[in-house]
Amino acid sequence: MTALSKFQLDGKVALVTGGAGILGQKFCAGLAEAGAKVAVVDLDASAAQAAAARLGDNAVGFGCDIADPASVQACVAAVIARFGAIDILHNNAATKSRDVRAFFTPFEDYSLDTWREVMAVNIDGMFLMAQAVGKHMVARGQGGAVIQTASIYGLVGPDSRIYEGSDYLGGPINTPAVYAASKAAVVGLTKWLATHWAKSGIRVNCLVPGGVSSGQNGVFSERYSERVPMGRMAQADEMVPALLYLASDASSYVTGQVLAVDGGWTAW
Repeated sequence: MTALSKFQLDGKVALVTGGAGILGQKFCAGLAEAGAKVAVVDLDASAAQAAAARLGDNAVGFGCDIADPASVQACVAAVIARFGAIDILHNNAATKSRDVRAFFTPFEDYSLDTWREVMAVNIDGMFLMAQAVGKHMVARGQGGAVIQTASIYGLVGPDSRIYEGSDYLGGPINTPAVYAASKAAVVGLTKWLATHWAKSGIRVNCLVPGGVSSGQNGVFSERYSERVPMGRMAQADEMVPALLYLASDASSYVTGQVLAVDGGWTAW
């Protein structure tokens, strides 16, 4: 097998949570382009099905509430029934809660209900999906790859100066403590699972995107870019090659690692 051929995913089945999201759609398209059959999983079943339809016959959309154990079990069973197995899990889904303004509330006034709602998806959902898919991978005995999406704010604290005058989704934004705490938990869960499943040939790694340009106003984009050594925000497409590396045999001796695709943000 040549070095380049190790990046191919022909015959593999990948399940991607949050598959209808801004990054999720790019991840699913990249996996499909590399040859994988893709289960596009999202809370919004119709959006998942539409995203899958754009990828062709080797992609199928599934609705799933990853914070609900029964929904996760049903989804994983449906994916296995449709494709026969799961070789790759991309634990990618996250939430800003049902009330985005509550999500961005200052820490001193933050609601415990909102905190728990975010944690239920951002870390409980990762646990439930990893548990269900990992159990299948262990029983199958052919290894597998698990990639979990964290954030630079799971590694370092936010620079509040970049949010002065910012606007997104109709109002001012910040990085809430619940987001940072949940993403730091993803990193910890990744390392634990990597050591736990190594004997079963299951590799578990963490993909850490930096700030991705996705509709933020000019003030935010400019201030964020000034804070990045490479001088700009990321484009969503730039996250995909890192995922393909971690999902494929190109990273066959890589597990428990945290790969930051952040333009150097965490190097400062």
